[in-house]
Amino acid sequence: MAKEVLYMKVLNDLNRRINAQEFPDLKLPDERSLATSYGVSRSSIKRALNVLVRQGIIFKKRGSGTFVNPLYLKNQGMFHAVGHNLGVSDAFRFNGETPAIKLLVFEKDAANEEDKEALFLNESDEVYRIKRLRTLQNQAFMIENAVIPVKLLPALTAEDMTHSMFQYAEQTTKRAVTKSFMTITAEPSQDEDQEYLQLGANEPVGIMSGVFFLDDGTPFEVGQMRVHYKYMRYNSFVSLDGE
Repeated sequence: MAKEVLYMKVLNDLNRRINAQEFPDLKLPDERSLATSYGVSRSSIKRALNVLVRQGIIFKKRGSGTFVNPLYLKNQGMFHAVGHNLGVSDAFRFNGETPAIKLLVFEKDAANEEDKEALFLNESDEVYRIKRLRTLQNQAFMIENAVIPVKLLPALTAEDMTHSMFQYAEQTTKRAVTKSFMTITAEPSQDEDQEYLQLGANEPVGIMSGVFFLDDGTPFEVGQMRVHYKYMRYNSFVSLDGE
């Protein structure tokens, strides 16, 4: 557990320093120097840097060192949406304002067959069923539905769900939500969409559904986001390592 805490501290501080543009030439110190300055092992430094690489925040150039991705500095919101924090709080912003959260449903329930298959749960496992409404500039734009294993977040409360779900998970499990398998579609809006998102009967809703994973590969959440079509957008990094 101590190693996990050290790795997360290094990761969070490097994120802070990059966002504060403390590396004016965009080049990070080498791993040995970082290990010395943070007072941790090189393995902790490597792990933190590898997470930042997967997020697209930094890149390694053979023979030259490790650099901050200049595109990240120009559009941090997009990178946060697909990297260290895959949550809505970072993906959707307006003039720096983060979305407000209204909790609609928070209940504990036995896992059904779909939950067990998607989240690799046992017969007796329980899940949280959560529904939240997101608003920005007083406009509701998203209905979130989430199913999360109780055993991952046993102390979770309704109050916790009025803030960022993924930040709470990271603080509690010491692991970040960094991967997802998503399906993106659109369909005619349903009654609930029209009620909460103020959509007309002939207007569509965007749907982003899939499974989110912690950085050790553990399935964390089965989620579905029903998005007002005017706010529908999705950004992704695609690895071409095999090309």
